[in-house]
Amino acid sequence: MNLAPILLFTYNRPSHTRQTLEALLNNKLAKESELFIFSDGYKNDNDKENVLKVRNIIHSIEGFKQVHIIENAYNFGLAKNIIEGVTQVIDKYGKMIALEDDLITSPYFLTFMNEALEKFENEEKIGHVHAFCYSNLQLPDVFLIKWAGSLGWGTWKRAWRFFNPDGQALLNELKKRNLTKKFDFNGSYPYTRMLRRQIAGINNSWAIRWNASLFLNDMLSVNAGKSLILNIGFDGSGENSGSQDIYKTLLHNGILSTDLGSIEENMEARAEFQRFYRKTHSFWAKVRRRIQRHLKI
Repeated sequence: MNLAPILLFTYNRPSHTRQTLEALLNNKLAKESELFIFSDGYKNDNDKENVLKVRNIIHSIEGFKQVHIIENAYNFGLAKNIIEGVTQVIDKYGKMIALEDDLITSPYFLTFMNEALEKFENEEKIGHVHAFCYSNLQLPDVFLIKWAGSLGWGTWKRAWRFFNPDGQALLNELKKRNLTKKFDFNGSYPYTRMLRRQIAGINNSWAIRWNASLFLNDMLSVNAGKSLILNIGFDGSGENSGSQDIYKTLLHNGILSTDLGSIEENMEARAEFQRFYRKTHSFWAKVRRRIQRHLKI
C-alpha cells in the first residue's frame, strides 16, 4: 500500500502536541509514514514561550519513516497554515492525512485512513475521508455522507482542486441553487450561518469552506461510524475551539472496515446526523449547556 503523508498542524499547546504525537506513534503504520509538521509562528510574546516548547518537542520526535518540520516565521493563523500546508504536500504526493495538535488517534486510525484513500483514490464521487464520529449514533462501521468533517481527515489532489477559499462565492452558489437548508441538515445545524460568519470575519474557518466546496460539487465523504479520533482540544486552550462537551466521544480501539456497497449517500446516516443535531443544537439544548457551564464556574 502506498501510504499517504501525515500533516500535523501545531501552535502553542505543548502538552496537547505531545499527546497527539504519542498516540500517532502507537499506530502500526507510523514507522512507515512520512510526517510533515507545520508549526505556526507566535502572535505575540505571550505565546512565544509555548510555541518554542512545541518546537522543542517536534524536533525530538522519532519513530516515523521521515519527519519534515516547517516553522512559520510569523503567525499564519490556522486557516492559512492548513490551506497552504495541504496544498504544498498534496501537490507533490497526490493525497494526504491531516491532524491538528489536539487529536488523539486510535491505533487503527492510519490503517483506516490509508485503506480508504487507496481504495477510493479513483472514485470521482468521493472527495474526503473522515475518522471522527459523534457518540451514541446508530451508524454502520463505515458510510458515505455529503458532509466533510475536519477532525482527522484526508483527501486527494483531484478533490482538493475543488477547494474554493472564497466564502462569498460559495454562499452565493448555495443560495442560487436553493441548497442552504440541505447544507444545514434540513435546518438542524447552522452551517450556512458559520459560512456567513466566515465571510464577515467573525471566524476564519477553512473547514466550512472545504465542506461547502465539496457539497456544491456533489462529492461524498467516507466516514468512520465509530470514532478513531478523540478531541482533547475543547478545554478552552485552542485557538478556535472553546469548550463543548457534545464533541466528547469514545475512542474506538479496533479495526474498521472500509468496504462499502454502492457509491451513494447513506440517507439513514444523514437522518441520524440530523436527529443528533436537533437534539444537541436546539434552543433548549443550548440553554441547558449554558446552565451547566455556569454551575461549573
